[in-house]
Amino acid sequence: FFENKIFKGNNFMEEPLAKGEYAECTFLNCLFMNSDLTSITFVDCVFDKCDLSMAKITNVAFRDVSFVNCKLVGLNLEECNPFLISFSFEECVLNLSSFYQLKLKGIQFKSCNLQEVDFTETVLTSAIFDNCNLSRTIFSRTNLEKADFRTSYNYSINPETNRIRKARFSRMGIAGLLDNYDIEIE
Repeated sequence: FFENKIFKGNNFMEEPLAKGEYAECTFLNCLFMNSDLTSITFVDCVFDKCDLSMAKITNVAFRDVSFVNCKLVGLNLEECNPFLISFSFEECVLNLSSFYQLKLKGIQFKSCNLQEVDFTETVLTSAIFDNCNLSRTIFSRTNLEKADFRTSYNYSINPETNRIRKARFSRMGIAGLLDNYDIEIE
């Protein structure tokens, strides 16, 4: 059990992070690329300027975890422990990651790059996508009720295959709801 610790500049690719539970810890400028984080628990932790790209996160518990200025490319987040899963992302790169079938009510993405992310069958009710690039991101059978996309861009969401009741979009972004219909908007 690790509590209130600060890990600064650690390279966990060379020396793996010890298995256990981390509570109220901060990871600053740490490298986790391709690291095995299997079955580790993070509670009320902050990852700042870390690279977790392609990390193995099978059965990892993320509970109230914040990622700030992090690179999280190619993560299969659906492999995480879903019990009490809760995280937020600010100024992160999550390209090619997957949130398949996760329940993430109220999740927040602020100024994130979410290109080619898979949100298939994900519950994103009341999610906030603030100033995010959603180019080629997959929304299929996704619950987006009350989600806020007003400041995000490059999304393509099919209203026929996704639940979008009371979701919020900007006038400029409405074209992303009509991509399916192969129409031209001028």
